[in-house]
Amino acid sequence: MKSVLIAATEMQIRVSYADTDQMGMVYYGNYLTYFERGRTEWLRQRGFSYKEMEMEGILLPVIECSCRYISPARYDDMITVRTGLTRIGPASIEFGYEVVRDSKVITTGFTKHPVVNREFRPVRIPEKIAKILSGR
Repeated sequence: MKSVLIAATEMQIRVSYADTDQMGMVYYGNYLTYFERGRTEWLRQRGFSYKEMEMEGILLPVIECSCRYISPARYDDMITVRTGLTRIGPASIEFGYEVVRDSKVITTGFTKHPVVNREFRPVRIPEKIAKILSGR
């Protein structure tokens, strides 16, 4: 089942040599780093940063993630990371991701995040942040 990426953003990344493994493909764990960069940029494009959210005492730890590898990216490939919100609950959110090369989706994934305070206790999404997330 394909998730719908709500208000998706895109960012381009040139695959560096350091991102690849001995087989010349992007090391599988690096896709999670690409996802994190996409999430950060998704928030930034809404005029709000992770840093600002953390300064307000709101944290979004990852509690679940998934990555489906369809085709490898290789050194010097230009890839696009599409990021979008796929679900927003009262105290949690989920992001979906697509990694695209040459107009073809090569990797998909998601991350789930509870909204917690500095003591790592679950909290409802503050109204200000809910508006930013939902695009209101």
